[in-house]
Amino acid sequence: MDAAVLTTFIVYLIGMLAIGVVAYKLTSNLSDYVLGGRRLGPGVAALSAGASDMSSWLLLGLPGAVYISGGMNQIWIAVGLTVGAYLNWQFVAGRLRSYTEVANDSITIPDFFENRFKDTSKSLRVISALVILLFFTFYTSSGMVGGAKLFEASFGLSYNQALWIGAIVIISYTFLGGFLAVSWTDFIQGILMFLALVIVPIVAVTELGGWSNTVNTVGELDPMYLDAFTGMTGIGIISLLAWGLGYFGQPHILTRFMALRSVKDVPKARLIGMVWMVFGLFGAVFTGFAGIAYFADSPLPDGEQVFIMFTQVLFNPWVSGVLLAAILAAIMSTIDSQLLVSSSAVAEDFYKAILKKDASEKELVWVGRISVGVIALVALLLAMNPDSSVLDLVSYAWAGFGAAFGPVIILSLFWKRMNRWGALAGMITGAITVVVWSNIGSDLYEIVPGFIIATIASFIVSLVTEEPSQEILDEFEKARS
Repeated sequence: MDAAVLTTFIVYLIGMLAIGVVAYKLTSNLSDYVLGGRRLGPGVAALSAGASDMSSWLLLGLPGAVYISGGMNQIWIAVGLTVGAYLNWQFVAGRLRSYTEVANDSITIPDFFENRFKDTSKSLRVISALVILLFFTFYTSSGMVGGAKLFEASFGLSYNQALWIGAIVIISYTFLGGFLAVSWTDFIQGILMFLALVIVPIVAVTELGGWSNTVNTVGELDPMYLDAFTGMTGIGIISLLAWGLGYFGQPHILTRFMALRSVKDVPKARLIGMVWMVFGLFGAVFTGFAGIAYFADSPLPDGEQVFIMFTQVLFNPWVSGVLLAAILAAIMSTIDSQLLVSSSAVAEDFYKAILKKDASEKELVWVGRISVGVIALVALLLAMNPDSSVLDLVSYAWAGFGAAFGPVIILSLFWKRMNRWGALAGMITGAITVVVWSNIGSDLYEIVPGFIIATIASFIVSLVTEEPSQEILDEFEKARS
């Protein structure tokens, strides 16, 4: 175990805990804990949304996909995600920020659905909260597995030791500081990820003699590596591009929009977020591409370690420690957001809405904090086996949220004829389609049929059931103005 790398990791983890302690002192009510009191600046909101979105796949999975597949055909996923993220910022962010405040100051996605459609039955709130809890508990577990494997590979710890060390830090600052701690740490983690994904490919390409030499080396190995259409079918390209549809339904990203100080901050946040994302995504692609040339003589047994291997062979231990911390940052920034959204679903959407309507703000904050611990513990137990089948769920967790929530969010913001029956139909059919489609062995990514069927179901059911009340229509117009 290298002392320099270990020291860098320890300093980083202590810094994240310190932020949690500071945020604890600034958290006095449930809105503070769940949504930061709607006072996020554009920079923090943008980088926090990006960091919580990307997770470790941006530093491990995407470079690994390019390295393993042998070239640029994986660039389609980067294109799809970039377009999807831009459309989300452009059309959803400002409208959602405005509408959630108009709709009885909604602070969670289930809260917004209930208030938007005046659903006194609680069915929208309960079903959406159940979807969040189910997917995020398993998603969190998979992230903990990824974090454990990073610690295990970097420091020679046993798998379970690595799992507990990473989990304790993440749970601690989310438990203490809530949304503010998560957003501030995500801001720092987003900067770390950005720097890592810019520095590593630049240094790697420089070591290879420049971009032209890198391209020539890869081309000499196989000219097909340079073709973005190599091995791709129409369905394959559509499936990769369709990842962009997922953005419209991810609760941990949508809450960043809701937490902005003002709708006026959206353009600046969008610019910051999109610059971060474009550099990050294409930095990841070029890291994997450079890896094909750099490790041509000694291919890596695990392609997803191409970023880790570059940090070890190109940099001194201190810099390597910072770059490895960026991978941990990517993992932590997603897990903490998932834990927070899940805990807010328990506190706001079950405890307050159903069990104890007169619960005090302090009581709700502590219910949220306890929920973080319980949900994380379940995720930890699921993650105890590094080969756990829970990892299989990750591939459609993104699709599940995208299809279940995406069409409902878009239509609820832009179509005033939509009613609660349409929202319920879209949510249920989207989730079911994703689960069923993912098990039939189709080459088409399950978010495509899920998103389409959910949209159609929302439209048809809304049109054949009663029209929204005048109160709902007036609120819709108020949110639009």
